[in-house]
Amino acid sequence: MTGKGSVSSHVFVLDKRKRPLMPCLPVRAKRLLSLGRAGVHRVYPFTIRLKFRTSGNTQPVQLKLDPGSRTTGLALLREDGIRQHVFWMVELEYRGEAIRASLTQRRAFRRHRSSANLQYQPPRFNNRARPEGWIAPSSRLRVDTTMSWVNRLGRLAPITGLSVELVRFDTLAMQNPEISGVEYQQGTLAGYELREYLLEKWGREGVYCGARNVPLEIDYIHPKSLEGSDRVSNLTLACQECNQAKGNQPVEKFLSGQPERLDRILAKARATLWDAVVVNSTRWALFHRVKETGLSVNAGTSGRTKWNRSRLSIPKAYCLDAVCVGGLESAEGWNRTFLKIKASGRGSYQRTWLNQHGFSRGYLMRRKVSFGFQTGEIARVVVPMGKKAGTYVGRIAIRASGSFKVQTADGVVQGVPHRFYRLLHRNDGYGYSHWTLTLPSLKGRGISRGVL
Repeated sequence: MTGKGSVSSHVFVLDKRKRPLMPCLPVRAKRLLSLGRAGVHRVYPFTIRLKFRTSGNTQPVQLKLDPGSRTTGLALLREDGIRQHVFWMVELEYRGEAIRASLTQRRAFRRHRSSANLQYQPPRFNNRARPEGWIAPSSRLRVDTTMSWVNRLGRLAPITGLSVELVRFDTLAMQNPEISGVEYQQGTLAGYELREYLLEKWGREGVYCGARNVPLEIDYIHPKSLEGSDRVSNLTLACQECNQAKGNQPVEKFLSGQPERLDRILAKARATLWDAVVVNSTRWALFHRVKETGLSVNAGTSGRTKWNRSRLSIPKAYCLDAVCVGGLESAEGWNRTFLKIKASGRGSYQRTWLNQHGFSRGYLMRRKVSFGFQTGEIARVVVPMGKKAGTYVGRIAIRASGSFKVQTADGVVQGVPHRFYRLLHRNDGYGYSHWTLTLPSLKGRGISRGVL
């Protein structure tokens, strides 16, 4: 349910020929559906299509984007003179970490095959030239996913303009706010060797046990196997016993019984700049792709977004940051439910599970469709009797036996026969859930009442 003072998002409306009209309130959409004058075009985001109109009057609609490394906020605003009314918001979560992990695993398997299983072959990397404007696949996915939703919303609402925040982070200033002048040209290790720098930084002792006068080894605070970086801020010193005991565990898990030591290590180590680097590397690629839509595009800065949010007393959230991007005189209706979209992929061509060495350990179904359903689709499940009696809505996972599982907001329900399933939304590579803004702090920002 929505919280106190919050309202539901508008419903997208299409005419008889699937052309976008002005969105309407949920009450009006429900009335049109009950009278048979409209039908459901799609469930997420909820869209109806009129059966009796082929055109209609529209108002200027602005789509605003606040790009991020893991989550991007999008907001649709209706312009009414100097006032802007928010009628739909969304938070789009990427799956860049999954792409990065898959590429790392594939690279390890390829390296193993070429070194252990095959005869020597000459290196091939010398003939692989990267084109101009190349960005990493996990970063390019963020641009492609954002543009996919920009184009999709362009087919659901009469968008007349776009506003994008061009974020640029000063990574050196994030590490050292006092930096200036020639210090920008000198690295962290200026005047040091790596090991000597770490010995001085960590007091010449093992950070996990405090051992002194013993051989110390360099250790990753956040394991490299779990996307830890090679930056000197992610390196520390440990004795051989602690280093082997920690292995590839996150430092939070390894020191779960020593909270004071853990806090001291994390406070001394600098935060990773991976998110800032991703945003810096994709900002211009996204801006140029947005300009290709042919709509009028305005570029805003993070400083102006923060100023708009502070001036209008709007809380901090990804979707609300999108509302405050660019020029904004006033904003109404921002305290409403929003849609959270999580990129999950459409499945995998790989039909075999692999173990850590790259050998098969299990097989998947040869076909991706079973009894008319596909994994990742959203369905309503009504079980009339038995231990699992009830109504569930969620993403499904098919089985060749016809006994599927459904993942709801409250958990996973296993082993429900396919005859109790009714399809709501085809698999499009995303998961959807409705969230409610909780004011003023937005901690625990909402209650999911849709599909995770």
